[in-house]
Amino acid sequence: MERNAELGDFLRTRRARLSPADAGVAPGGGVRRVPGLRREEVAYVAGVSTDYYTRLEQGRHPHVSEAVLDAVARALRLDDDERGHLFDLARPGATRPRRHRVERVQRVRPEVHQMLDFLNGVSPAFVANHRQDVLAANQLARALITDWDTLPYRERNFARYVLLDPGARELYLNWREVAETVVADLRLEAGRHPDDARLNELIGEAVVKVPEFGSWWDSHRVAQCVHGRQRFQHPVVGEITLHHETLVLPADPGQTVCVYTAEPGSASAQALALLASWSAPESTAAPEPAEADPGAA
Repeated sequence: MERNAELGDFLRTRRARLSPADAGVAPGGGVRRVPGLRREEVAYVAGVSTDYYTRLEQGRHPHVSEAVLDAVARALRLDDDERGHLFDLARPGATRPRRHRVERVQRVRPEVHQMLDFLNGVSPAFVANHRQDVLAANQLARALITDWDTLPYRERNFARYVLLDPGARELYLNWREVAETVVADLRLEAGRHPDDARLNELIGEAVVKVPEFGSWWDSHRVAQCVHGRQRFQHPVVGEITLHHETLVLPADPGQTVCVYTAEPGSASAQALALLASWSAPESTAAPEPAEADPGAA
C-alpha cells in the first residue's frame, strides 16, 4: 500500500507542474480545482482512458504495461531519471534482481584505489555506492570535505554528511542547493531499492533531524548527482568553486567516482593547489638507490 501511495503522489506532483498549454491540450471549462493538468488531460495525451489512468494513479493497476508507462512519461514530460523512477514505482518486481546484486558487500578494486591516489595532487575524488556510502576517498577529498576514514563505518556517507553534519552548512556556500540535490538522489534510489534497510534508516533519521527535509522529500523531485558546481568556504584556503563530475565504474555495479576540478588558471585552481600542498604528507629524505635483488636472474 505504501508503494502505491508513493506512485500516486509522484504522478500527482508531476502533473501539477504542467499547464494544459505545456501538454498541448485545450483547457477544459469550469473552475480548475487542482494545479496543473487534470487526470483526464493526462489520459488524453497518453492515449489511455481516464479510468485507466485514475486506477494507475491510485495504485489499482498492478499489471501496467511498459508501453503505457512510456506514454504516461511522455505526457508528463518526465526526464530520464523521472521516467526510471516511474518504472521502479509502477513495476517493482522488475527491479528486484538488481536490488539484490547491489546489496552484496562492496569493495573497491586496487586499480581504482590507484586512480584515486594518482588524482590526489590535482583533484579531490571519492568512490560511493547507490546510497552514497563513501567506499574510498583520496587525501585531497578528505581535506576538502571531511575525513570519512575517522568516522564510524556506518557514518561514512556523503548524504549523511551534507544533511546531518553541522559543518556541512558552513563548508558549502550553496548548501541548500547541494542538499536538495542529495535528497532528490535519495528519493530516486529509494524507488530503486525500497528494501534497503540502511538507506531507509538514513532517510528516517533525516526526516527527524533536518527541518527542511520533509518539504524536499514531499516534492517528489528525483535526480542523480551526476555533475554540477559546488562552492566552498574552506577553513584553510577560503572560498573555492569546483565542478564535480560523477563517473560510473562499469566493472563495479553500483559504484561511481566523484571527481572535483577547478577552472584552469582561476583563483579556485590556486586554492586547490594550496590545499593539496597543505594536506600532502610531510616530505621525507630521498630514499637510497635500490640495490639489485641478489636473487634476480
